Amino acid sequence: MSSFSSLAKSSAIMTAGTLTSRVLGLVKASLLATAIGVTAVQADAFDIANKVPNTLYMLLAGGVVNAVLVPQIVRASKREDGGEDFTNRLLTLSFMILAAVSVLATLAAPLLVWLYSSGWSPEQMALATAFAYWCLPQLFFYGLYTLLGQVLNAKSSFGPYMWAPVLNNIVAIGGLAVFILIFGTNNASPHELSTWTPDKIALIAGTATLGVAAQALILIWPLKRIGFKYKPTFGFRGVGLASAGKVAFWTFAAMLIGQLGFLVISRVASGASVPGDGNASNAAYTNAYLVFMLPHSLIAVSLATALFTSLAKDAAEKDTAAVIGDFSMGVRMVGLINAFATAALIVLASPVAMVIAGTGREQAMAIGLVIITMVFGLVPFSANYLAQRVFYAYEDAKTPFFIQLPQIIFQSLAVLSASIFPKSVTVAIIGLVMSLGYLFAMILSFSILKKRLGEIDLKEILTAHLKFLLAAIVAGGAGCGLLYFFPDFALAGRWQAFATTALVGSVMLVFFIGACYLLRARELHSIIDVVAGKLRRAA
Repeated sequence: MSSFSSLAKSSAIMTAGTLTSRVLGLVKASLLATAIGVTAVQADAFDIANKVPNTLYMLLAGGVVNAVLVPQIVRASKREDGGEDFTNRLLTLSFMILAAVSVLATLAAPLLVWLYSSGWSPEQMALATAFAYWCLPQLFFYGLYTLLGQVLNAKSSFGPYMWAPVLNNIVAIGGLAVFILIFGTNNASPHELSTWTPDKIALIAGTATLGVAAQALILIWPLKRIGFKYKPTFGFRGVGLASAGKVAFWTFAAMLIGQLGFLVISRVASGASVPGDGNASNAAYTNAYLVFMLPHSLIAVSLATALFTSLAKDAAEKDTAAVIGDFSMGVRMVGLINAFATAALIVLASPVAMVIAGTGREQAMAIGLVIITMVFGLVPFSANYLAQRVFYAYEDAKTPFFIQLPQIIFQSLAVLSASIFPKSVTVAIIGLVMSLGYLFAMILSFSILKKRLGEIDLKEILTAHLKFLLAAIVAGGAGCGLLYFFPDFALAGRWQAFATTALVGSVMLVFFIGACYLLRARELHSIIDVVAGKLRRAA
């Protein structure tokens, strides 16, 4: 129980930061939709330009950093200097690679935009390329943020890493507000391709990059507070970086095939965009994916971040029982939250879409359909995410690569086939294909983990998730029943959609918690015990 209490405390700090950031992220997405639209060609142009640096970062450094840094620093901390020299060398090498790649990527902006788009006019390509020149420097700052954040996580300082994106969103929201104030909303004064001047492009894309830079640079202060002083240190041979390089290679390979799969999705989704038809396309896909990632980011990422340091220590000490226990608890706790999120987002998909993307019943229903197809994969996606952390804790990035390879092949082939269907449902089919891919990857990961660790409490995990499923069905039924009484109000406008989401979501949560309590879901009772204990101590 003490282990759970400690994890709950760390996760709560990170969840609070992530929740604040995600709420602000939704505000940012809503303002962006108000400023330049969702299904308009300029919205797709900015979406691609702003998404490319994030995508490239995930390819070149994101997964590598997350898989390598924490286990390596944890192991290096046992050295006489506490791992300071090793950490400095690892960071120096990472900074050099990141800076070089960022410069090359910015110079290659026209090529990158062409790769991630399909069937665009020369004018739309030119606008996206202009956005990309401003956005691609984000690549360096995303990398800097993650490098510094993982050093903090390895030292068990989890809060700053999850709170830093709040500053990013505040800066970006400020930029969008100024844009709307100066240039107006897309509805009031449509921002067609011919209206984009250099100052308009610089304002909307430049402030997006400024936000990412602020997110990274603010982490310097908490690093100084915990006593870490970075000193550029060169000489990378014979200092123990070989094992880090091996893990990095396989992680990079996994990220590469993952991004190739995303490239297929991006091109097919871009092809679904027809100016003026309101079809769900790239920008709509991004909004739906933002909703899909919200519960995963709040719970799975926060818990996995707190668990990863513990898993790395237990793996280094060959304490298999502790690894199994932490993994089982993590999967069950994440499953509890994700089961409710799945039910809530299926019932409230269209109102949630309207809150983010703005008014327009057809647009909200089109994005809502994408949300529904994506959210079916939420539970297996988060479960597989936690399974990957167990492999990484053992410095094994090769196995996740061979798990992801067939998943991406299946998803890519199925996504390509989606283009034969009407464009109005292309992106929704992509969401469904992704969900099936996540389920396949989870089953494969769990099978390999069970064979490698000997046992992973599979019976307990399945029993718990069956209870969560039954509770989610009860909550879903309650939500649908309540929506039956005011179907038109829910999509009458943005504030009506927000009120509907808040009311129906709250009722569904009460039914879900009640059902879990009656089903004696141990995970819910553990949370209740921790909260009750804190309230008693506060009193």
